Amino acid sequence: MSRPAASGRGEQQLLLVVITAGVFAAAADHGVLVRVQRLDDAWLRLMISGRAPPLTAVAKVFNLLGLVYVTLPVRIAIAGLLALRRRWWHLAAFAAAVVVSEVLIGPLKGIYDRARPPASLIATSGASFPSGHSVAASVTVAAAVIALVPAGRRRIRWAVAAAAFSILMGLSRSYLSAHWLSDAAAGILLGTSCALVAALAVDQIQRRWQGTRGGRRRGPAAARSRAAAAPRHRAERHRTEPHGTEGRHRAEGHGAEGKQRSS
Repeated sequence: MSRPAASGRGEQQLLLVVITAGVFAAAADHGVLVRVQRLDDAWLRLMISGRAPPLTAVAKVFNLLGLVYVTLPVRIAIAGLLALRRRWWHLAAFAAAVVVSEVLIGPLKGIYDRARPPASLIATSGASFPSGHSVAASVTVAAAVIALVPAGRRRIRWAVAAAAFSILMGLSRSYLSAHWLSDAAAGILLGTSCALVAALAVDQIQRRWQGTRGGRRRGPAAARSRAAAAPRHRAERHRTEPHGTEGRHRAEGHGAEGKQRSS
């Protein structure tokens, strides 16, 4: 069975996780946030100036795709497919990624408590940082690619498509003035990092579990092998003796007679 994560790419995946942690740490600094806010304001002005009915319609479709009424059935369908294929380790990685991301969104919004942009084109509620839509979209598609697509060129192509979808979701959030650009970027990083960390963690658990199970299997097998080989070893030793048991008795008798003559 292929593993949920390719061990050879673990370093690159951990690098993205470190970058994500750095972004969230920097967002907690007031000075950094002030400079980021200038970029967010400029981006929002650009989005407002470029609004057009077709783009607005597409952005609202992405808004619907990020709602729980869509993401929950999609996640259940992916989990059901993995269970149907009996890919339990991949199912564990996918479920862990989704659960961890959902657990983090609420506390992080409460910690940063950032106000949303003004004049949103859709109904919004709660704090702005990070974007919940971006987190949900990125963790779902990234974890799905890791769980469903074997490592190789095909997974790379699907990963590129997943990244493109996550970026479009983030851009739609800023276009609709539902989130600042930095909210969307942080959400994409967080969702992707949750998928990668879950895959790496489950991969390590799988390695240790299979190693322990393999050791337990080898122990009884080795004992049975030794027990089966014991009769053969005894038979070989019996054949290699010069005269067998009777020969030993005769040799002992001759030795006794020789001693009597010499005495």
